[in-house]
Amino acid sequence: MEGDSPPLFIMLPLRLLSSLICIPWLLITAAATDKPNIVVFLVDDMGLMDTSVPFLTDKDGNPKMYPLNEFYRTPGMERLAATGTRFSQFYAMSVCSPTRASIMNGQTSARHTTTQFIKPESKNTGTLGPSDWKWKGFVKGDVTLPSLLREAGYRTIHAGKAHFGPNDSYASDPTNIGFDINIGGCAYGQPGSYYGSDHFGWAKKGREKRAVPGLEKYHGQNIFLTEALTLEINEAISAAVREEKPFFAYMSHYAVHTPFQSDERFAANYTNVEKKSLAAYATLIEGMDKSLNDMLDHLEKIGVAENTIVIFLGDNGSDAPAGGTHDIVSSAPLRAKKGTHYEGGMRVPFIASWAKPDPDNTFQKERPIPSGAINTTDIGVAYDVFTTVLNVAGGDYKEHIVDGIDLSPIFLSGKGSTANREFLMHFPHSHRSSYFTAFRKGNWKLIYHYDQNSGPSDDKIELFNLAADLDESTNLASSNPEKLQEMINAMNASLEETDAQLPITNRGHPLKKPKL
Repeated sequence: MEGDSPPLFIMLPLRLLSSLICIPWLLITAAATDKPNIVVFLVDDMGLMDTSVPFLTDKDGNPKMYPLNEFYRTPGMERLAATGTRFSQFYAMSVCSPTRASIMNGQTSARHTTTQFIKPESKNTGTLGPSDWKWKGFVKGDVTLPSLLREAGYRTIHAGKAHFGPNDSYASDPTNIGFDINIGGCAYGQPGSYYGSDHFGWAKKGREKRAVPGLEKYHGQNIFLTEALTLEINEAISAAVREEKPFFAYMSHYAVHTPFQSDERFAANYTNVEKKSLAAYATLIEGMDKSLNDMLDHLEKIGVAENTIVIFLGDNGSDAPAGGTHDIVSSAPLRAKKGTHYEGGMRVPFIASWAKPDPDNTFQKERPIPSGAINTTDIGVAYDVFTTVLNVAGGDYKEHIVDGIDLSPIFLSGKGSTANREFLMHFPHSHRSSYFTAFRKGNWKLIYHYDQNSGPSDDKIELFNLAADLDESTNLASSNPEKLQEMINAMNASLEETDAQLPITNRGHPLKKPKL
């Protein structure tokens, strides 16, 4: 109308107008939030050696490649490790649900008492297991990481495997424990199928009870579950940025859990692998890695990579279909698989990095992370993710008891300030290794079997010096009684402090704490 100012674009010089049109609008809003974005990238059943990234070092501290590192292909992890810091000694619980609960509430499984993997349909206690373990997972009023982050102003996004509670429980729906958005998460610990052509289980007879919910738009398509989840979480991240909200994106892949179905995008890389299940497992690893790479690319594309910290880890040791349960094969040079008390059952990959390093970025100045570093001395644990993320976000867990520590200062120092840290892995149930407590302090590790017939050997007590015996082949319990007694005393103190639930006898009475 006459007298009105002309639209802004008419007043702009043509050259400037053209340049503005070419700038992604998301870049304009990327700096609008005053908190860093956070991505936790959790991989199911991925052990320390299921990657081309070397996490172990030689005696001089240099990365050491093992045959498994040569076998797997993970360029996305290589990219993240090159810009960040990885730990040689990072632990999770030996099975999935306890670790996932620990990430969500910052406590060791002995304290939060979700000590066994949760079966969707029934209570998975075991013959000698304590009857009152927290088998239904989180309940209303429990402190959880996403609920605290939401209070701090974050958009909280869950994608993939949840496994926080059984069917029809409060925790079976991730939105009940603090997530604003849930993509494909439910009570199930594994997918009915990885194939969109199978509707991720819904269209495959016998797999309906594990079918992944909420991805109907991909049903019938030639798409892998890992890819579908990645597309969906990237869109959810974009939506948060458009709304100028800092985001917490919890990408919790179903991969690389069974069923070992081949991701055909990568099958050609493993045609020379004789065992088909192992070849399929390797494609699951490579597909997961592509997801990581795609997310990093997306963060750069929408202009928020410099403001986003990425934490990568596994939820328990490897389940690669190679070798026996307690052999030094699937995680070599570590012994055994997931669900066991040996290092291969609970040592996992961990990488922390800013999605795109920028020394001038305000958030990165506050919490610098060295590029290409390997921390070989400090001991990290999955429940540290809770404390680290909250500190990065400026959140507060108030009176809530935590076992986790903030790893941010350790990323920078890497001087072994937690080298003598204690780690308690308490498992009063039946599985691949049954009714045991594993306890690490410094370089020493103690394993106590409450039921003497539940281990791979007849030894009720095992003691290892991991600095000299990484594959846990030499039991020093008989030859070093002083160290054994010291470790038993320390383990008992930790069990008492966490009020750990012990296995029971066949008469229903609790077994006693470890003793000589």
